[in-house]
Amino acid sequence: MFTYKVKLFRLFGFSVEADASWVLLAVLVTWTLAHGVFPIYFEGLTTGTYWTMAIVGAAGLFMSIILHELGHSLVARRFGLPIKSITLFVFGGVADMEDEPPTATAELFMAIAGPATSIALALLMFGGALAVPLVLPQYNGITPVQGVLWYLAWLNSILAVFNLLPAFPLDGGRVLRALLWGWRGNLRWATRFASNVGSGFGIVLIAMGIFWLFTGNVVGGFWWILIGMFMRSAAQSSYRHVLVRRALEGESLRRFMRTDVVTVPRYISLQELVEEYVYKYHYKMFPVVEDDKLIGCVSTRELRNVDREEWDRTPVGEIMGNCSESNSVSPDEDPMKVLSTMNRTGQSRMLVIEGDQLAGIITLKDMLNFLSLKVGLEEGEELQ
Repeated sequence: MFTYKVKLFRLFGFSVEADASWVLLAVLVTWTLAHGVFPIYFEGLTTGTYWTMAIVGAAGLFMSIILHELGHSLVARRFGLPIKSITLFVFGGVADMEDEPPTATAELFMAIAGPATSIALALLMFGGALAVPLVLPQYNGITPVQGVLWYLAWLNSILAVFNLLPAFPLDGGRVLRALLWGWRGNLRWATRFASNVGSGFGIVLIAMGIFWLFTGNVVGGFWWILIGMFMRSAAQSSYRHVLVRRALEGESLRRFMRTDVVTVPRYISLQELVEEYVYKYHYKMFPVVEDDKLIGCVSTRELRNVDREEWDRTPVGEIMGNCSESNSVSPDEDPMKVLSTMNRTGQSRMLVIEGDQLAGIITLKDMLNFLSLKVGLEEGEELQ
């Protein structure tokens, strides 16, 4: 989902990270607060004060999002569901779950934890804004501190209300899925229903954006269109994720593994590797085997680091590297994890290693073909 992430800090054992797109949101929010929000609602302050309020307000916004996701993460941990990280990105934040909730009850409590946190923050900020005049009685009227607190109280209220809309994958959509899942006992059906609602809600947001464009609100219109497109994409992606996980559940890598692996010896030249293997089989990575033992891997990436004139004088053994987690797996590995690794690293083939032996090879094509067949058959059975 995310292309480039930077780790910011750790909170209650969770890694808090920021996607590159978050920089755009941070700049946009700060500029909007300094030029469009605080000067309108709190008149008579200096430009420097507005910028200070904007920076503090933007920081408060992002901490509010982090705490919202932290609410989900803490409840997920309580139900034994691992959370890898909390990530800020251009449309807000997300807790990166490695698996689906184990039960409908777990899903329900996890879903409401985020909005409940936002409501608690809104009440806290509201109370803080009311208390400022008692702490700083020398000021008359609205102070900059009150302005930021009022903004954060309003913001967390909006965040809670928006997330409670029954549109998957928003928290309200997850509540809807939990209720449907508990009613029918079918996670896939519940996810499909909730995802369709989420996709429909995305269409509504896109339509609202188009309306705002025609009324002259260009920035707001484009923003609603982008959010609507993201909502539709996220809803459809979440349903596909459930389909894939359910299809792979209980499956062994040996079902997908091929044992007729093309291997190369360490003594052949790079020129022979290219002519007799790369151009013939069209693979980018090959296992290097000697005396029936896997001794390393060689890929076209290493080839590019050697001058072409040296290919016929350089043996494969000189440039081969160790097989790593990015290109090799154990036969007992979870197929879903293997698919995620392929997606993250861009690998389309992974070696299956048992001890120091090459047991076989897993290809993305074979896994996708299996998924297509199994999901198609099960969807047909479900619709009958």
